[in-house]
Amino acid sequence: MTFLAITRATLAKDIRLEWRSKDAINAMLFFALLVVVIFSFSFDPTAEESRQIAGGLIWVAFLFAAIVALNQTWAREIRNQVLDAYRVSPAPANPLFLAKALVNFIFVSVLEVVMTPLFIAFYKLRAVGPGWELIPITILGTWALVVNGTFFAAISLRTRSREIMLPLLLFPLSIPALLGMVNATTAVLTGETSARFWIALLLAYDVVFTVACLLLFETVLEAE
Repeated sequence: MTFLAITRATLAKDIRLEWRSKDAINAMLFFALLVVVIFSFSFDPTAEESRQIAGGLIWVAFLFAAIVALNQTWAREIRNQVLDAYRVSPAPANPLFLAKALVNFIFVSVLEVVMTPLFIAFYKLRAVGPGWELIPITILGTWALVVNGTFFAAISLRTRSREIMLPLLLFPLSIPALLGMVNATTAVLTGETSARFWIALLLAYDVVFTVACLLLFETVLEAE
C-alpha cells in the first residue's frame, strides 16, 4: 500500500471507532465545559479584561481537554496486538503516525468548534483586531498540540502511568507554542499589537516538530 493509502485507511478506521464509541469527544467536551463554567463563576471581568485574559483561558481549556484524546491515541492499538502486527509488516511507520496526528487534530477541532461559541457567550468576546487571523492561529496552534501529543503518547504508551507521563513530557516542550497561541489570540482580541510574529512562530514550530516527529517515530515504534 502507498503512503497515502495507509494514512487514509488508518484515519478512516479511527474516525469510525470514535463515531461508534464517542469516548474521546464526550470526555473532552465535558472537561472543557467544566473549565468554562468554573472560570465564569470564579470572576466576572469587564469586556476589556475578558479580551486580555481570554486567550489564556481558551487555550488552557483546549490543552487539558486534548490530553483526554491524546491519552487514547494508541490505547486502542494495544488491544489484539495491533502495533505488534504493524511493526512486523512491511508498511512504513510514518503513515501510521500521520494518521493518528490527523485524527487527533479532527477531534480537537470539533471540540474547538463546539466550545468557541460558549467562550464568546460567557465572556462577551469580540475581536478588535483582524478576526480572520484567528483561523490560522487556531489551525497552527491545534496542530502544535496534537503532533507532539501524538508522538509523546506513543513514547508513554507502555509506561505504568501513561496518563501522568504524557503531560509531563508534552507541557514543557509545548511552552513556545502555548506562548504563541495565547499572545496571538490576545493580540487579535485586543487589537493592541500585531499577531503576525506569533503566527510565524507557530508555523516554524509546527514545521520543525512535524518533521522531527516523523523522522523519530519509526525508532519509537520499533522500541515498543
